[in-house]
Amino acid sequence: MTPPTTAAPARDGSREFAVGSLVHARGREWVVLPDSTPELLVLRPLGGTDDDIAGVLPALETVEHARFAPPSASDLGDQAAAGLLRSALRIGFRSSAGPFRSLAGISVEPRPYQLVPLLMALRQETVRLLIADDVGIGKTVESGLIAAELLAQGDARGLVVLCSPALAEQWRAELRGKFGIDAELVLASTIGRLERSRLYGQSVFRPDRNYVVSTDFIKSPRHRDDFIKNCPDLVIVDEAHTCVADTGQGGARQQRQQRYTLLRALADDPDRHLLLVTATPHSGKEEPFRNLLGLLDERLETISLDRQAGRDLLAQHFVQRRRADIRDDFREDANFPSDRKSREDDYTLHPDYRRLLEEVLSYARETVRSADGALQQRIRWWSALALLRALGSSPAAVRKTLHTRAGVQDADSVTEADAIGSRTVTDPADDEAAESADAVPGALLAPGAAVPDVAALDEEDRARLLAMAERAEALKGPAKDRKLKQLIDTVKELLAEGYNPIVFCRFISTAEYVKEHLDAALNKGGKGRKGASGKKAYAVEAVTGELSPDQRIARIAALTEEDEDGEAPPERRVLVATDCLSEGVNLQESFDAVVHYDLAWNPTRHEQREGRVDRFGQRRDVVKTVTLYGSDNAIDGIVLDVLLRKHARIRKATGISVPVPDSSENVMQAVLEGLILRGERPQYEQEGLFAVESPSGRQTAELHQAWQSAAEREKASRSRYAQNAIKRDEVAKEVAEVRASLGTGEEVRRFTRHALTALRGVPGPLPGEPDGFTMNSEALPAPLRDAFTTLLGPRHPRPVAFHDAPTAPRGEVALTRTDPVVASVARFVLDAALDDRIEQWQRPARRCGVVRTTAVAKRTTLLLVRYRFQLSLPGRDGVLRQQLAEDARLLAFRGSAANPDWLPEDEAVALLEARAAQNTDRAFAQDRIEGILGSLESLMPTLEERGEQLAARLLDSHRRVRGAFRDVRGATGPARRGLRVDVQGSPDVLGVYHYLPVPVLDGTTTNGEAR
Repeated sequence: MTPPTTAAPARDGSREFAVGSLVHARGREWVVLPDSTPELLVLRPLGGTDDDIAGVLPALETVEHARFAPPSASDLGDQAAAGLLRSALRIGFRSSAGPFRSLAGISVEPRPYQLVPLLMALRQETVRLLIADDVGIGKTVESGLIAAELLAQGDARGLVVLCSPALAEQWRAELRGKFGIDAELVLASTIGRLERSRLYGQSVFRPDRNYVVSTDFIKSPRHRDDFIKNCPDLVIVDEAHTCVADTGQGGARQQRQQRYTLLRALADDPDRHLLLVTATPHSGKEEPFRNLLGLLDERLETISLDRQAGRDLLAQHFVQRRRADIRDDFREDANFPSDRKSREDDYTLHPDYRRLLEEVLSYARETVRSADGALQQRIRWWSALALLRALGSSPAAVRKTLHTRAGVQDADSVTEADAIGSRTVTDPADDEAAESADAVPGALLAPGAAVPDVAALDEEDRARLLAMAERAEALKGPAKDRKLKQLIDTVKELLAEGYNPIVFCRFISTAEYVKEHLDAALNKGGKGRKGASGKKAYAVEAVTGELSPDQRIARIAALTEEDEDGEAPPERRVLVATDCLSEGVNLQESFDAVVHYDLAWNPTRHEQREGRVDRFGQRRDVVKTVTLYGSDNAIDGIVLDVLLRKHARIRKATGISVPVPDSSENVMQAVLEGLILRGERPQYEQEGLFAVESPSGRQTAELHQAWQSAAEREKASRSRYAQNAIKRDEVAKEVAEVRASLGTGEEVRRFTRHALTALRGVPGPLPGEPDGFTMNSEALPAPLRDAFTTLLGPRHPRPVAFHDAPTAPRGEVALTRTDPVVASVARFVLDAALDDRIEQWQRPARRCGVVRTTAVAKRTTLLLVRYRFQLSLPGRDGVLRQQLAEDARLLAFRGSAANPDWLPEDEAVALLEARAAQNTDRAFAQDRIEGILGSLESLMPTLEERGEQLAARLLDSHRRVRGAFRDVRGATGPARRGLRVDVQGSPDVLGVYHYLPVPVLDGTTTNGEAR
């Protein structure tokens, strides 16, 4: 490697080495990092990653100041040399310039609108924020950005995410894969191991560690107090709306109250950062919403939000945006589907299926009418309703229901019977435990019931139920189950159009039944098999609540990722799932359509299902959803017209998904009672509304009117409480700063492909990903091949797949600056450029070059210059924290170095795209470069002045994002003193590139200069 110039060794015990300075030790160059002390230097190798950081004791080892040697005139490269070297340098930065300290170390490139919550957070001394953006916008990314920045700045020591146990593993994977935050899982299944690994008397929790914790596990008194005492100072609460309750009754309220007690205790610490995340902050009830806001600021529990003072206070803590808001404000930066195409596919029941439905209705009517007493009647009602719902789902669900004891039998009162029945048979709006609600509720009133009169079934009833179970068994398969036949046709159509659908079912038994028949139909007679391995062309899997959260993730991975032998998954796949996957789980990278096989009795559940694919990160511009229903099934008609179609009309008209009012369950009960008990067939009017002459029709009309009013209020409140404190122009300015210092995802993609191709890799297309590619790595330099094997595994798929995504399957590469393989390529290119002893073909980037091009009319010189800055960031505790920032800039001038005409920065960057129009004599090129190198000292004052300008700009950006200036509402950011930015050392000239105009026949160049 070209040796840097060195100074005398540091004196033992003195603070000779400032943060950001370049030193020589152990035979190589290092950058001094912020955690260094006079006794112990924390160093990162030049061009290395955080994994290469080492500690050096100056008292025991020789450490010398170092400065980069200038390039050698003989180290000439082609037209691409400058761009490759600049990109390799920038990709290697982990402490870049720009207004944010964390973005260089994360793998996701945030969309501009996702920076809004971060900017709001940085303007608060203690962050208290409710992020309530619509489903699919990227709330996990938004909260992760805030967490990564607070941890990087030192304003937070540790992090805890409170979430459902079903989502814990996903949260941990998101934090690790996208933000580089390693977190420990604290669940009922892991607490034993964690307790055994701690010292006696020591808590499982430490304030300076990161955790993902099950909210329901930690809320119990046994663990709660210890958690609160040792909780980290940054808390993210996922699905925060499930942690507040109103003054109603029931077990769900008790669960929510325990969660609220936990959060209230955490929020009572005024120094604790608290991020609440939910897409549904307001369920239509004011009290829970105010309790939620009160966790952020107690004044928000009671202050009038109709007055300007209340709205101003709320605006500091609350961000809620619809997709339409983001499309209007950020247009091309809205990285989610532009449209969701929905349709309904109907079918008619087979005559045998219809006869069974009529018999079940008749049985239900008889048993409920003959009940003795109110409690017995409610038990029989819910048992009958469970049987009807199972019959509407599938023959498999009917059989399972008729052989399962009705859970409602355990009720001791009418109120308890209704609570159990509502929770197990319907889809109540306050049931946040969808992952445990997919078992059939049971309809068998077997011996052991709480009510003596139904303690046993007589022989006639028993025989009747068994006969219905046998008839249901005979209906299995597409021949008589026309719903299943319609599903097969719908799925085949979606697959033929290139979609990969998720089929949502209500019950476990239905999902397994559907999976079995779909698999058989799609791969019928072996026609769907391909290759010698016999691997199916259409992969079909089922995920239900019978699986643990870890098993669900593994099942999905088996469907969508390569297997252990490197076999790629089928391009066409179908996932059959229950509502255990309707919330929180990200499926948009592998699926792009949803089929509602069973109608949910709550429109919010449909919205949650569709939100699994219609969300941030979906590659499809248009996703599809299909709802199946029986045109001659009266219960399907009731659900569609009372709930689902009205919800769709409101959403289409207002752009808002409004939860169904609480009265909906009572209305559904009334309509179903009319059908089951009195044999009433609903009459429909225009738009599917019930005839208002009937009692159920009047109730339905009242429900729809209340629902419409709620939608109008929600629309008005969203407009009133819209996020106005951060304007688009402010965000655009910060995005420009970030991209100027880090580059873009496009730069990473271009660099990786170009560099590997130059190093004798063979690129190829990656099916389904126009911006991805494959790379045959067999001919790469040995150090890179070894790095690929180490990082991807010895049996990694070949050729290597490079995905244009924040994360990639095991054994493959994500085209992000923090992916280990991309980082290793950048490091190899940079190290090779600095070491002229390496074989020439292994050095695609060079430090010098001369290019004759039509892109310039006068001789122009481009300099690649690296700057290092020392940041002094004041924390909220008043302590100044030293941090390092690095920047690579392109500076260019026309004419000679003695009389340079400096170009604007955008013109300098544009020179990277210049293409050679003629060859240049090597001796001539070397002579030109030697002349420029000899004049570098005369250019140094200008380079240093530019460094001071960059430092001032960096200081201004840090002040700006932290709200040192008043925002549009007159609020100011944290009042912190001592923020400063200092240039560290002299700028390093890493590259010199000379561009000459193309000569013409008379011996001059295109602008009349002599050659």
